[in-house]
Amino acid sequence: MSAELTGHERVAADAADRGLVVEIFPRPAANSLGEAAALMGITPSDIVKSLVLKRSDDSFLFALVPGGRAISWPKLRAVVGVNKLQMPHADVALVATGYERGTITPLGSTTAWPVFVDESIVGRRVAMGAGEHGYSMFVAADELIAAYGAVVADISALE
Repeated sequence: MSAELTGHERVAADAADRGLVVEIFPRPAANSLGEAAALMGITPSDIVKSLVLKRSDDSFLFALVPGGRAISWPKLRAVVGVNKLQMPHADVALVATGYERGTITPLGSTTAWPVFVDESIVGRRVAMGAGEHGYSMFVAADELIAAYGAVVADISALE
């Protein structure tokens, strides 16, 4: 993937390569999950956070969880089969994915890390970050899961 592409262009190119239909659109900044959902005409649980997490062997993974929920560290560690996972510093996340925090998505990531998806988004159309600030995308969760061969499990808890 060319480094000359903007973040949302990398997302669009990767989606096209995977045969994945995404709708990328500009979105004004929001001060809260509720405000972001209102701007897009959806519920907060329709917004999926893409988090990059670091394993103890210095590899990474993506965890996708819906708005209003947080990673359940014990559940996710059990599914991944590790004793330790951590949220890396923002500059480490940028190196691992090519995206700044708040824009991270598996699509167009500079490295194709494994993807773990909370089971609560199965069957839904969700909004996600689209690789750069000021952009979001809509995608069918089931198609995203299939495009990545993602592991689907109960990996979240209410915030």
